[in-house]
Amino acid sequence: MRNILIFNILLLAGCQYFQPKEETKEKVIARVGEKELAASNIKELIPANLSPTDSAVFVEKFALDWVKKQLMISRAEEAIDFNEARIQKKVLDYQYALMVHELEKKYIDANLDEEVSDEEIQDYYNEKAENFVLRQNLAKCIYFKVPSKAPNVWRLRRALNNYPKDTVQLWEYANEHAVKAFVEDSVWVKFDEVLMETPLKDVNDKSAFLKRNSSVEVRDEDYIYFLRIFEHRVVGEIAPLEFIRENVSDIIINKRKIALKKELEKKIYEEAEQTNAFEIYSN
Repeated sequence: MRNILIFNILLLAGCQYFQPKEETKEKVIARVGEKELAASNIKELIPANLSPTDSAVFVEKFALDWVKKQLMISRAEEAIDFNEARIQKKVLDYQYALMVHELEKKYIDANLDEEVSDEEIQDYYNEKAENFVLRQNLAKCIYFKVPSKAPNVWRLRRALNNYPKDTVQLWEYANEHAVKAFVEDSVWVKFDEVLMETPLKDVNDKSAFLKRNSSVEVRDEDYIYFLRIFEHRVVGEIAPLEFIRENVSDIIINKRKIALKKELEKKIYEEAEQTNAFEIYSN
């Protein structure tokens, strides 16, 4: 077992711990074997707005995390025969990937157009409709949950049957007595979420249920549930554009990002080619 030494950070006076001391030897706050964690390695990482007590807690957690990481590294070195050259190559590959990523990000931030027109969205949807097959049932509907002892429930029932002619009476009754209501009849919603609090949540084939029903009334001991369905799309059908508009917009923007990365690569290559900055030797 390697000796591990962690100074009691909480006894130190927070950020004052990092003030210059008379001794020239750098303060060490944790050690694993021969590896040491110096105070200078943490000083710049402490958020400036922390109190002395919070700073001490931050340092202690950082030191503990560092110790755990060093112990894992030490155990890995003991248990596995690493190829040092391969490790270094992976480290360099990761470093270069990060550098390229930052360059691409800077170029994209400077050149990306995030405005997507309705026409672009519609065109992409029409072209790639097969990519938007539904995995869940959708519906345009209105829904009301009222106490089973609510007065004059016939008023709500009649207003629903006459919808949308009787909307005033419908909303008045809902405002007075409904404990829950969904009235956005032009919005596509996930049908499973509509049924979540109703006895219908256990219906096995909700796709078939949607196809068979346009007006539903069910009850349990405490509540009556009213559901009026105007449109539906079931699993396996193409999702309506209104429901996935934001997703389509995101896809278009992401494609622009990919195009900008390729553009940057091509631009750098052509500039280097013009200045004879590289050569490719034939075998």
